[in-house]
Amino acid sequence: MRAVVQRVRKSRVCAAGKILGEIGPGLLTLLGVGGEDEEEDARLLADKLANLRIFPDASGKMNLSLLETGGAMLIVSQFTLYGDCRKGRRPSYTRSAPPEKAERLHDLLVEEVGRHGIPTTTGRFGAMMEVELTNDGPVTLLLDTKGDF
Repeated sequence: MRAVVQRVRKSRVCAAGKILGEIGPGLLTLLGVGGEDEEEDARLLADKLANLRIFPDASGKMNLSLLETGGAMLIVSQFTLYGDCRKGRRPSYTRSAPPEKAERLHDLLVEEVGRHGIPTTTGRFGAMMEVELTNDGPVTLLLDTKGDF
């Protein structure tokens, strides 16, 4: 699984003019599911996201996790994170998981993050969405359960 994680002051996702999910301070997570990903990847990523120490402590040092700050998480499915642009000019998405598998693992990640006690909301899987955010920092990280993170 791949994720682009942004520390935000606020974020929301809309589709067809309707707000699907909205958070205040916390993390916006754009999520891609790969064809080789399994349930363990969702569990590993959920634990990493919940415990990632990227929020400032009293002295301004990035030392606190989402669990410690009481923030929320907005998770938005984004299969294009597995786009391969090495050949030609049109990305190939052959490394993305099929929609049924991707949706199942997306839903599992949302469930696992919720088990940590983090308020979690999402967009609509497979929909064309608009994502708004106010990045805090800015702090943006790339996570990949099959690579180093």
